[in-house]
Amino acid sequence: MKSSYITSKLRRAVLAGACAVLAAGAMTSCDDMLDMKPQGQFTASQLDDESIEGLMAAAYAGLQSHFFGNNEAFAGPITNWIFDVRSDDAYKGGGGVSMEGNIHQLEVSNIQSDNVSIFNKWQNNFYAVSRCNKAIQAVTNSEASDKENLIAQLKTLRAYFYFDLIRIFDRIPYFTENDNPNEARYDQYTRDEIFGFIKSDLADAYKVLPETQSQVGRFNKYVAAAIHAKVSAFTSSWSEVEQYADYVISSGRYRLYQNFLDMSKIEFNNQYESVMAIQFSTANNNANINWCNLLNTTYSAGNLYGNGDDFFLASQNLVNAFRTDDNGLPILDGTFNDVKVTTNYPGNVDPRLDFTVGRIGMPFRGYTYTMEWTRAYDVYGEYSGKKGLIDPNSPDMVQGFPWGASPLNFILIRYADIVLLKAEALIEQNKQLGDARELINSVRRKAARSVDPSYTPVDCNPNIASYYVAEYPAEGWNQDYARRAVRMERRLELAMEGNRWFDLVRWGNVVETMNEYFRTESLLRPYYESATMTADETYFPVPLSEVENAGGLYN
Repeated sequence: MKSSYITSKLRRAVLAGACAVLAAGAMTSCDDMLDMKPQGQFTASQLDDESIEGLMAAAYAGLQSHFFGNNEAFAGPITNWIFDVRSDDAYKGGGGVSMEGNIHQLEVSNIQSDNVSIFNKWQNNFYAVSRCNKAIQAVTNSEASDKENLIAQLKTLRAYFYFDLIRIFDRIPYFTENDNPNEARYDQYTRDEIFGFIKSDLADAYKVLPETQSQVGRFNKYVAAAIHAKVSAFTSSWSEVEQYADYVISSGRYRLYQNFLDMSKIEFNNQYESVMAIQFSTANNNANINWCNLLNTTYSAGNLYGNGDDFFLASQNLVNAFRTDDNGLPILDGTFNDVKVTTNYPGNVDPRLDFTVGRIGMPFRGYTYTMEWTRAYDVYGEYSGKKGLIDPNSPDMVQGFPWGASPLNFILIRYADIVLLKAEALIEQNKQLGDARELINSVRRKAARSVDPSYTPVDCNPNIASYYVAEYPAEGWNQDYARRAVRMERRLELAMEGNRWFDLVRWGNVVETMNEYFRTESLLRPYYESATMTADETYFPVPLSEVENAGGLYN
């Protein structure tokens, strides 16, 4: 199948931003608006600061993937946990394989043409792109004093949504504010051309955007640089990765958390490692909480988190990857998965394991994680995710539904991600390998200092687990070893944050990795027994319903 875009969906997308602005004062519904004849456009004088602010807010709201209901946010979220389920890091979770069967299809690489998760992902991002384009048109024609800054923010947003699409779908239509999306064909541009458009927008935005914005969460120049580094890594443009990652690092505006737990503390929203984050809030009757990850709240004995759905659990393979040797280093010779790590595992583990997932008998935000915290232990085992959950005793956490909800932001790009991307860029260019090692070691030092039982809420227990993470020595540090080290470090540091699948794709080893994972993990999870993956399943075709309703544009 080929990429497509539904004209009717497009009309809804174009109106989505306007509906968001009008909702507070208009009685006409968005569906009614679809049937109305055009009544003209705003004039420059009508676009006052309040109107422009509404359009900007609507464009940024695209990051929440929460347009007309909850399910498209659950099944096609911008946080991309459903694509980590495609990787060797995670199981779907939930009550069983039939629950949200569309996501189960992703997990076992048996994807049907009408898969709603794929449809929702496509729909969410193109709604968001259209909001950006409409806002760019409006701001361009306005008399806003900060016009260049506003347009650069919107182009950065649009670039991110397009990047998210092109790393998931094989071919996509690409259109800007100056194009008629109803005429945009899937084959108008190659993948390379689309990556070029994305990079061009980001490079231009970096030059225009200020170092800081007056409003928290608005994109600055370093957000554009960080996205550029991510895009360039996906195209293996290593000198560009180095350049744009270094813009972020040399800015001096970001630093690694003092403790790994800090990413799960509301008081550190938009601080330290937060380069690009989705802003969440419990205001307005919880309208803007993290619906994307709502399903992933642990079941929690005692109803601490509202008896969550317990989706998105870590795989045993990921847990085993946190093993460290007698020198405190990861197992990089391919045998890390030969030994199963359990709570009573006698060897060393990286402490980031217990800041990432719940293990039976270990602390979980100050409580003890037990089998009662798991929803379907016989199917998925333990290892509920931790990173998106705050201390359940916090007054900032919603009690009951939405379970586990809080004002905790979701960080789409962490500073540690950029640090490791620069290290990877140096390694791939086979230069300054010592500098690359120091970058990796700086991340490992954070892991080591996080073993602090006095830091609350408690998530690690050195009386049970043997935590040992050390720095890589200079001896034996060549390109091949360094490459294996940085790839493992990305897996450990960024686990369960929506990065693993995309890393495997850009490294070119996704098929080999996944088929080996299916083979070994099936010994624990029988539903993997018939799972296989081929290269042509890496990227998705456009959703079938989009093809059928595109008026022949994508045939």
